[in-house]
Amino acid sequence: MAKLSNTEIIESLKEMSMLELNDLVKAIEEEFGVTAAAPVAVAAVAEEATGPSEVTVTLTGAGQSKVAVIKVVREITGLGLAESKGLVDNVPSAIKENIDPEEAEGIKAKLLEAGATAEIA
Repeated sequence: MAKLSNTEIIESLKEMSMLELNDLVKAIEEEFGVTAAAPVAVAAVAEEATGPSEVTVTLTGAGQSKVAVIKVVREITGLGLAESKGLVDNVPSAIKENIDPEEAEGIKAKLLEAGATAEIA
């Protein structure tokens, strides 16, 4: 039997119906003892293990040093004094949304250092 090139195989696959392709996949799985579903399952497990890719840092309390917390909120958000004070006065307040978890940890650490309480969700 002559060896088929990749291009020839792809061209023949394009001519097959969905039912024929399904039968081919099953035959390949049986012949070689593999499964086409394994990469999908592994990818799902890997995604679960890494955790969320975007999180939100929420200020849950201003603590004793409200002025220091307002300064840190201004630094983090780039907002003005009045807007930053509004966030600190109206807890819980989302300080930064849809950011990567590493950045969120740094922001939370700054807020805690200033005397605030914060959470990452």
